[in-house]
Amino acid sequence: MTKDLLNSIKSKTNLSSKVIENIIKLLDEGCTIPFIARYRKDYTNNASDEDLRVFEEVYEYSKKLLTRKEEIKNILKDKNFLNDKVLKSLEEANTLQACEDIYAPFKDKKSSRTTYAIENGLEGLANIIQSMKYDIKQIEQKAKSFLNENIKTIDEAINCAKDIIAQRYADDFKSKEVIRNIISNWGILETKEAKEFDKNGVYSSLANTNEKIKYIKPHRVLAILRAASEKQLSIKIEIDENHILENIKKYKIPTTASSSKDLVFDAYKDGLKRLLLPSLKREALSELKEKASSLAIELFGKNLKELLSTAPLVNQVILGIDPGYKTGCKLAVIDKNGLYLDSGVIYPTKPKEDISTSSKIVLNLIKKHNITSIAIGNGTASRETANFIYELIKSENLDVNYAIVSEIGASVYSASKIATQEYPDLDVTIRGAISIAQRLRDPMAALVKIDPKSLGIGQYQHDVNQKELALKLENTTIDLVNKVGVDLNSASYKLLSFISGISEKTAINIVEYRQKAKKFNTKNELLKVKGLGEKAYEQSVGFLRIKDGKSIFDNTGIHPEDYDLSTNLQKNYDLKSIKDFEKVSQELNTTPLKLKDIVNELLKPGYDVREEFNQVKFANDVLDINDLKEGFILNGIVRNITDFGAFIDIGLKNDALLHISQISQKRISHPSEILSINQNLENLKVLSIDLEKQRVSVTLK
Repeated sequence: MTKDLLNSIKSKTNLSSKVIENIIKLLDEGCTIPFIARYRKDYTNNASDEDLRVFEEVYEYSKKLLTRKEEIKNILKDKNFLNDKVLKSLEEANTLQACEDIYAPFKDKKSSRTTYAIENGLEGLANIIQSMKYDIKQIEQKAKSFLNENIKTIDEAINCAKDIIAQRYADDFKSKEVIRNIISNWGILETKEAKEFDKNGVYSSLANTNEKIKYIKPHRVLAILRAASEKQLSIKIEIDENHILENIKKYKIPTTASSSKDLVFDAYKDGLKRLLLPSLKREALSELKEKASSLAIELFGKNLKELLSTAPLVNQVILGIDPGYKTGCKLAVIDKNGLYLDSGVIYPTKPKEDISTSSKIVLNLIKKHNITSIAIGNGTASRETANFIYELIKSENLDVNYAIVSEIGASVYSASKIATQEYPDLDVTIRGAISIAQRLRDPMAALVKIDPKSLGIGQYQHDVNQKELALKLENTTIDLVNKVGVDLNSASYKLLSFISGISEKTAINIVEYRQKAKKFNTKNELLKVKGLGEKAYEQSVGFLRIKDGKSIFDNTGIHPEDYDLSTNLQKNYDLKSIKDFEKVSQELNTTPLKLKDIVNELLKPGYDVREEFNQVKFANDVLDINDLKEGFILNGIVRNITDFGAFIDIGLKNDALLHISQISQKRISHPSEILSINQNLENLKVLSIDLEKQRVSVTLK
């Protein structure tokens, strides 16, 4: 690693040179972020996976920055433009934008007026005018020597020279930075109705507005930009140009200059209005979108992490119900390990309302498979289905609980390639019911099979940078799956493919080996899997679990490289009584960080970190929007969080809106400061009900 790269990374992080060198060495050796975060803490000063993801971004950006600097240096060197001043500016530049600003004056000019003037030899006259040493008459006299077959008049010569000066002003990176800051701090985003504007449409509140771009909310930026792309609104950035021109006069035109300073000022004014402002306004809009997009992506990632972190429902046989009217309610039963057992169809809702037969079918399934929990999808006919189950449990005095589960994305899964591979002989509707049951049993294992963009979390997902969104969601899933760990004997190939070091092809090979061997008895058997070599084994093995393996280590996150150390620890120490980790680590020739991790794993084999998060909230009543009144007190579950509020599942088909202004008595800047996905909320008060639009607003105040 070069000194320049090291210094570039240090300037953007708080990490020491040694830690930076260690992380880069590990990455170059093919180690994954989850592996480094979990098993190389001593090399990274205990950096988390989130810290390492940020480092990875900084590392990649720093490499691009240094590469671009070298490219620019080489280009300017070849053209004999690389002097000490330019070289110093390039070396001090710490962003790609700054590099491009420095390089701009030396690029081939896109402006035809500037190119024309240069090709006709007017740079010398531009230098004379820009020196501001001569009066107008002297300038006119000197302009005569620049006339040629194309430039036939003095006025034309002076105007062409001014075009060159205008371009120089527009290319000056210090001027750009000044104007860029003015736009950033004082620019106004103005919206107006476009020809196709719908006054009663979703963008009606966004029309004819003026907002400082410094303060405009990210979600409003995305909404406005979407409206503009749909030709509902026209948008532009306005700035006080007179204020900028006054600054130009004050700081760019010396008071001692001759009367030719007016020519220079006119050229600067032209460069500002014709060249600089239009490009910087486009840049400002682009940066607004980029910033809003980045924040939306971060929120999407946070929501996904919280959704996948929902605690599993262990040791339960679950009946999943995908509600419906005409086509009936699809049933699917899964066992304690999530394996499919049985299915059926019932018609307890309109138009048939066959309560008797439906009750018999459900009771038979409960008795046959010892069902202990029921998951009901929250889509069409959910309320009626939940009411049927509620009455059945009460009338039969069943020791069974039921929960309303978000079914968004279930239809996407049921028709997907992975669903077809998992359940080739089952109808897509039954696969949907299985997915609903699986979401109650193990949300992470079920939801990783679905494209996160189909899960109904986040905001304006189609308006953000799709490549960055996909990367964020993939990394979020990878980091969480590895933090939780995966059961080697029950995980789908899709879930396994998120494990450190395991590709999708290798994951399929693991499942095929498991099917032939019936089960894994020890983690060491992984080395028998086709395509899984030593490096993949090193990176993955610590994140895999075997509940009933031959050794306690098989059901922990202890890496095989530490098995001897762990065995020694078990034999010679009382794990629960260890207090001085520094002393014991020295005795065992290890580090306190590693020792603490091993002790925690040995004390809690099979521990699932998700147990610390939101537990399943079973339902105990059924709501109908027609029965609601303002002031009613309800319970609910947070299904989605956006910049402007949260959407709460209160047992209706449509989630209720909890606006940011109604979340807390204290002022908060974002709903995520208080709320998290799948959080159970109590004492929600109904604020308003719109029966026509089937919308409910609630408050926590």
